[in-house]
Formats: sequence, structure tokens, C-alpha cells
Amino acid sequence: MIRNGEARVLAVETAARRVRYDLLKVLLVDDSHHMRVMLSEILRAIGIRTIVEAGNGGEALQMLRNHPVDIIMTDLAMAPLDGIDFVRLLRKTAGPSQTTPVIMITGHCTLARVKDARNAGVNEFLAKPLTARGVLDRIGLVIDHPRGYVRTDSYFGPDRRRRNDQAWDGPWRREGDTEHRRLGSREI
Repeated sequence: MIRNGEARVLAVETAARRVRYDLLKVLLVDDSHHMRVMLSEILRAIGIRTIVEAGNGGEALQMLRNHPVDIIMTDLAMAPLDGIDFVRLLRKTAGPSQTTPVIMITGHCTLARVKDARNAGVNEFLAKPLTARGVLDRIGLVIDHPRGYVRTDSYFGPDRRRRNDQAWDGPWRREGDTEHRRLGSREI
């Protein structure tokens, strides 16, 4: 539950960002009804009014056919279709939902699972136990700092690079890097 003091802090932080949270549509995907209720309460506290819920990845894919959303928040561990498989299918399915930002929520933060999720096309991670500040921060990241999408033979999803390192002296491999293309320290 959100305490009164925390709700006031959230109200000030959301006002400072000047984002119209009331216009956002969020899909919550979690097999725990309790977790969906808690997340819905946090989202409503920051001003989000349109919240769609699904109990697993299969339900979520069905819902996305009729309810386009701006952000997807999904749990990692679900059955019969877990969060990673859901994101893989989402990224492989052509349509407007293919590039919807995904925030993966998990209590299983092993490096291997994080890499699996990143390689499936997850935009951001949020570790349990959840806090209102953590939710607001991750939503802020996907809104304020959106990453472009990359398509290769084996991957479609958000660009996994977090920053542009100007000191990088290796080969630039993205099409958008043409003005920076190098081979070692030589321009090509």
C-alpha cells in the first residue's frame, strides 16, 4: 500500500516531469492477482487511469489485439507462458504492439535471467519488492529516454546500448553509426 507521505512525494515528482500520465495506457501481466492490484494502486497514484490486466503472457497477447497500450509491465515467472516467452512472441509479432516498451518485474534477478530477458527484447527491469519510486523511475526511463529498436537476423527489440561512449575506438556496427564508422582507429 502507498502511505500518505509517499503519495505526496509521487505527486510532486510526477508534476515536475510534466508527463500526462493520465493519457497513458498500461498493460499489467502477472499471474498474481495481489501483485496486479498493488501495481494498479501505484499506477493510479501517479495519475495513470487506463490499466488493462492479464493473468499470463497468452492472455496478454490476446488483449493487445483489442487494447493497444503505451507500456507493458510484466512479471517474469508465470505459467503457462512466462514473461520472457511473452516478450519474445510480442517482438516477433508484426503490428503496433511490437515496439511497445516492456518493463520486466522479477524477484529472480540472476544475471542469466536478466540476459535472457534483455535478449528477448525487454526495455527495463524492476526488481521485487516493488516500491512506488521504483515503478515511477522505470516508467520515466521508457518515456524520457526511449531507445531505438534494432532488427537483426536473430533479434528485434530495443537497442541494448545504454550510452554513447565517445571514447570507443572499436568498430561501429549499427546502420545509424555511419558518421562514426571506424575500423580500429582508422576512419572507413
